[in-house]
Amino acid sequence: MIAPKDFIETLSAGGVEFYAGVPDSLLKNLCAYITDSMPREQNIIAANEGNAVGLAAGYHLATGKVGCVYMQNSGEGNAINPLLSLMDADVYSIPLLLIIGWRGEPGVHDEPQHVKQGKVTLSLLEAMGIPYSVLDANWHTQVSDALQTIRSTHGIYALIVRKGTFSDYALHNSVSHDWSMSREEAIKMVVDNLRADDVVVSTTGMISRELFEYREAKSQGHSHDFLTVGSMGHASQIALGIALQKPDRRVVVFDGDGALLMHMGGMAVIGDYNPANLVHIVFNNGAHDSVGGQPTVGQKIDVEAIAKAVGYADVQTADSRESLLCCLNHVNQMVASGVSLINVNVRKGSRRDLGRPTTTPEENKEALMIELQK
Repeated sequence: MIAPKDFIETLSAGGVEFYAGVPDSLLKNLCAYITDSMPREQNIIAANEGNAVGLAAGYHLATGKVGCVYMQNSGEGNAINPLLSLMDADVYSIPLLLIIGWRGEPGVHDEPQHVKQGKVTLSLLEAMGIPYSVLDANWHTQVSDALQTIRSTHGIYALIVRKGTFSDYALHNSVSHDWSMSREEAIKMVVDNLRADDVVVSTTGMISRELFEYREAKSQGHSHDFLTVGSMGHASQIALGIALQKPDRRVVVFDGDGALLMHMGGMAVIGDYNPANLVHIVFNNGAHDSVGGQPTVGQKIDVEAIAKAVGYADVQTADSRESLLCCLNHVNQMVASGVSLINVNVRKGSRRDLGRPTTTPEENKEALMIELQK
């Protein structure tokens, strides 16, 4: 295994002093070390991977130096446009080092949402003309070759990270908000206050896992839920698509702050259409909890004010069991004039024994579609 400290010190010796990206479970130890060791302005946890590429471009324009962008391979999709239309040699020719976690690597067991991404991770880079190497025991040489290639071509180079590549490193500079509720407690409260025919669209990561387990514990089945196990940041738009076509069914979004930030422009579209049968609940812990607890700006922004500004009809915040229950009662009892939002402030962290959905994505989809035809 590679010690994160050794890896970052090697990059620093090669002149790499700026990082931006979205944390990944395979990179969590590396990301934790970067967070602890780099000044805040030299490590920007971006809203999405495309934004991170833009940040690295700005860094190069200001300094002439090479920036580094880290991401899970699922983030390649968010990054393709700026990689090809901004950084590429056929456009501005801006040098960049990519570090990409290889979820779903062929032959390595992983969750279903990562399988396709894993199959095409390397071929996507090849299609974009981006040279790469998969980190192994010769990583010192690979890093040296990568930086030499970047500087000689003024181009992009990717280092691919397999599961177990980096040794453990615990994040020290972790900001923990002392809210009274855990996310799982809040999810249970919301589920207990849903209407019998409500449809739930839950976002990527822990939120969908906790929803699935609570439904199992209550023997409720899963036909009312769409578990968005991939496609981070798109749950609210899936929910909007359902709500507009099924105005007789209330659709409740279980969102996270990291997911909300990743594609926040979707809120403006929701506010414009303003469907009265849509309730947007954000479980806000200020962290990318599913991939190591790296911070987001979720607890630093005014989610209520943003929702109001883009046209949400009813907006509330809860930071305790009592206030959440009041918010839920309000949403259930009012005659809705448009879309509602509840921003729920919760603590970081999850149970160590938290399971994963046992149904396949296709089974989940089919069960929900049958339910929506009733």
